[in-house]
Amino acid sequence: MKPRTTRAKPAFVSRSPQTGTDYMIYVDAPDPASRRAPMPLVLVMDGDYLFDAAVEASRALTAAGTIEPTAVVGVGYGAGFGDPGNHRGRDYTPTASTDEPSSGGAEAFHTYLVDSLWPELASRLPLDPDKLVIAGHSLGSLLVLHALFQEKPFFTRALASAPSIWWDNRSILGIVSRLRDRQEALAGRLYLGVGADDTPSMTEDLALLEKQLRERPFRGLSLVAQSFAGHDHYDVAPYTLSAGIASMIG
Repeated sequence: MKPRTTRAKPAFVSRSPQTGTDYMIYVDAPDPASRRAPMPLVLVMDGDYLFDAAVEASRALTAAGTIEPTAVVGVGYGAGFGDPGNHRGRDYTPTASTDEPSSGGAEAFHTYLVDSLWPELASRLPLDPDKLVIAGHSLGSLLVLHALFQEKPFFTRALASAPSIWWDNRSILGIVSRLRDRQEALAGRLYLGVGADDTPSMTEDLALLEKQLRERPFRGLSLVAQSFAGHDHYDVAPYTLSAGIASMIG
């Protein structure tokens, strides 16, 4: 993902007891007074960089009548890639790897999203828990897959843009396979998107996950997979976010 810091200012800072980290929370939402019913939510990882693109996609889809008015929330660090204050290498990785000494903290971060951040957001906005989308790009999408492939997932709508399936010798494929061994059903929606000009590793690994899910499908899990011609890892996110949000909410 090509770093481009969001123009938005954090709406509030959220302290996580699970990870010991302060997260910058970016919020874009319709006026609650104009809503007659709870609104969908798109919860975006790497909010310091992806928040603007997700907001633009959501607003355009709403204006076109494709989706209903939707809140977008970005979870960020207030620190750039490679900065010691950016803990995506810890928070977004389900397994530990020597590639990143602090890695393997996805479950603690996932618990923060469910037990700490969600109640805070639900107290601030009229949100529909049945239309809750978790979204990410690259390593953030690895966290998205971890969140979906739980025995009883809290996040049942998952938007994974160019997910880093390569992490730790493709350990996420084993996680999904072992879950399928234990249970046949997983109610939810999964959107997989990638740029056709991304690296062979990224496109081929995504094809492996898609093949695995189609050969041994979970009952109740719908899958949409798209490849965007002429786009690579660094410029595809606006397209996958737009298509994925439409698929998840429309």
